[in-house]
Amino acid sequence: MSNIAPSRGHTRSKLAEFEVLNKQLRSQQIRLQEDLDWECYRLYGLLDEDLTYPVEESFGIQLGERAFEIVLARQIATGEVQTTWFERHGSTPITEIPDHWSDDYKQLVQRRIEVIEENKNIALIEQPEYKRRWNTEPWDSQVERALKSWLLDRLETYFDFDGRMAADAELSEEDKQKLGVSAPLREIALYSVAKLADIARQDSQFMEVAEVYRDDPAFDVERLVEELVKGEHVPLLPVLRYKPTGLRNRAEWERIWELQRLEDKLRAGEPVNLTDYDLTEQQCTELAAWQSETPDKQKADDRGLDPILSIPVPPKYKSSDFLSTGGARYWALRGKLDVPKERWVSFPHCEGPDGALLLAWAGYNHLQLTQAISAYFVEVQEHLGGRDDVRLIPLLAGVIELLPWLKQWHHDIDPEFNQRMDEVYEGFVNEEARALGKTSDEIKAWQPPKKPTKKTRTKN
Repeated sequence: MSNIAPSRGHTRSKLAEFEVLNKQLRSQQIRLQEDLDWECYRLYGLLDEDLTYPVEESFGIQLGERAFEIVLARQIATGEVQTTWFERHGSTPITEIPDHWSDDYKQLVQRRIEVIEENKNIALIEQPEYKRRWNTEPWDSQVERALKSWLLDRLETYFDFDGRMAADAELSEEDKQKLGVSAPLREIALYSVAKLADIARQDSQFMEVAEVYRDDPAFDVERLVEELVKGEHVPLLPVLRYKPTGLRNRAEWERIWELQRLEDKLRAGEPVNLTDYDLTEQQCTELAAWQSETPDKQKADDRGLDPILSIPVPPKYKSSDFLSTGGARYWALRGKLDVPKERWVSFPHCEGPDGALLLAWAGYNHLQLTQAISAYFVEVQEHLGGRDDVRLIPLLAGVIELLPWLKQWHHDIDPEFNQRMDEVYEGFVNEEARALGKTSDEIKAWQPPKKPTKKTRTKN
């Protein structure tokens, strides 16, 4: 992303310049590719004469103007052949060599045409099946995709509290931190889509590019931001992103993760209570025997854990395992291995006072995300809704969802808080669950409210 703020009309004028340049470069590539084809014919001994044009000449030709296409157009005109070549590639068939070419290039192409008509080997190769099609994405489509990508990047930089999205990769960490200080949403928290739109509305660069993207100077900023975010967020809670088949797969993945964490702890020599894990009686017996060995013998028998734990390969997801809610396609962002590629983590059913969807930046680590959720939980509890607010349970379920990762990555003493943060939030969950009159398992089992069914009108 450029650090230079565009002036009014800057984006449109630049795009117009780039479109002209794109057409020029493409036409030059078409001409050079033709020269390359004819040079190869000579190098392979199919021709004795050189039918290429000087490389230093920078002019180009259009689709439909190549020698074989002129021959093909003539054959169509005389009824010799039928083809959709020109229609399929958006080019115009011509039967005569273009007048605007220089005389020497006209003579060269005329000679190529004669060779195609005279040389059976060349005629066999100079056919549509063997020529470069030059199928490219339409310019308008490229522009739309590029503008959308820019707008999404811009929205994401509002959360860039540590400057990691700085365009210049050569910046020092100190400079990146300085950039992070200027991020409008640099405080680690949950933000609504409406708040994101408010920030965008004050961003002249965003508004300049968005106006071109919408092709409307009076576009609705909030609606645009909603549409942009829709395809780039995934809910934190599994129940809000998977169908029942996906939830079964997710349970298998979670069990495998637990076994992998157990294996890591055993190899590291950490104390482990085997009854905390979903293991068979035989596995517990064999693992207890392995634990009783000396560290040296354990190290020598390092792979001995593999047959005991028998950690399976997790099942792959299918598109049918994912929900598609409100036009958001979670499958497109996650794929068969459920790899997070979204820009934002979302919290449906936990909307703020403005009623808009709540988001957290996907750039937060597990601890930062937990801090953001718990802070909003307290805000709802104390200021926005009270202790019976329906948003509290799904928010607390989100913290529970993150606890295994806190235990894995944030078990060491935190230098800022001088505590083990996984233990802090585990205590938070237990305390708040009791206050809600539920167990942690009941909180985790939260289900979104069912949509009311339409009442059928009875006829008298």
